[in-house]
Amino acid sequence: MSPVNRREILLGGVAAAGLGASGGLLVSRLALAAGPDGPRGEARLVFVILRGAVDGLAAVPPWGDPDYGRLRPGIAIAAPGAAQGALPLDGLFGLHPRLAFLHECYAAAELTVFHAVAGPYRQRSHFDGQDVLENGATAAHALQTGWLNRALAALPAPARQGRQQLGVALGRNLPLLMRGPAAVASWAPSRLAALDEDTLQRVQDLYAQDPLLAQRLADALATNAMATAAGGDARQGAGPAARYAEVVRATAGFLRRDAGPRVAVFDTQGWDTHANEGAAQGQLGQRLGALDAGLRLLKDELGSAWRDTAVILATEFGRTAAVNGTRGTDHGTATVAFLLGGAVRGGRVVADWPGLSARALYQQRDLAPTLDLRSVFKGVLQEQLQLPGAELERSVFPGSAGAAPLRDLIRA
Repeated sequence: MSPVNRREILLGGVAAAGLGASGGLLVSRLALAAGPDGPRGEARLVFVILRGAVDGLAAVPPWGDPDYGRLRPGIAIAAPGAAQGALPLDGLFGLHPRLAFLHECYAAAELTVFHAVAGPYRQRSHFDGQDVLENGATAAHALQTGWLNRALAALPAPARQGRQQLGVALGRNLPLLMRGPAAVASWAPSRLAALDEDTLQRVQDLYAQDPLLAQRLADALATNAMATAAGGDARQGAGPAARYAEVVRATAGFLRRDAGPRVAVFDTQGWDTHANEGAAQGQLGQRLGALDAGLRLLKDELGSAWRDTAVILATEFGRTAAVNGTRGTDHGTATVAFLLGGAVRGGRVVADWPGLSARALYQQRDLAPTLDLRSVFKGVLQEQLQLPGAELERSVFPGSAGAAPLRDLIRA
């Protein structure tokens, strides 16, 4: 099966297309219509920020592209069926072998994968890229509020009725994504992360210009990641899997409450793989495995509420198409995003695949973007939270008229 062309999604869905600015159709999906398995409950949305620029060509390897293996000797994920090969999606794409739960979601039509996707930012700075990902504008620092907070503020009155806060942010700091006019709750884990990963990311960027320093730092970080991924040690504290578990349980606890928030945000760190990235195994594989386990736990903890939940996973940009001299990848452009959950109309890869030939690469180095990430966000906001279409352009994503909402992302 070939990947679904994004134009098919944009043009499809007669019912979804009727959700524009017409107030009569904008009844709150926080009291949802009946689906094929009976009435749906209250819609929930979880946004997971993948900070550090996830390598989309590893998370969702285009194993069927003839240039993929050539560009990535030593770190390319093998084709499905091979030892430690990709988990099959279609004739072109697969999932990283550590993403077993996501693969189950795909088989259950609860996962849609978006490839060759990027926001409007193109300069490859983590911190500016994350600012654009969260502020919803076309440039870094153009807005001081987050698009998801502005979306909550713009929801129809029935969606806000009976709730002090529609959203909750889980983590040490309130992310820009959730700052703004709408009141949101916040929660911090009982244990702080062992490493200040924001500072560590800055150090990695500085060291990236010096191959020797970059290699030594990467070796140390890779050793630490493998030592702590299974649960941590006494000196460093909890590893990624244990930290995800604490945040995920809290997320589900908030979303299960009858009068609790219906939108939750948390972030994950450590995706900046300048060196020693690894293929099926290694530091990236450890991180993906921990994330996958956290998402499985989220489904388990939500219980019956999973059926009404959509989860977005997105990162600030991708990584270079070719492996670098330290067996890693540098800052790039296009990457992947994921939409999963019981509310999702999944089992699809949405991509206008540009290819990885030399002439197809963006600036001769990166996967070229062919899908605007804001189109994904707009489609989910409109279909899952019933956000009025006019607000998408006016207040949530100003200046984004060229990024039309994708349709049919959420089941009726």
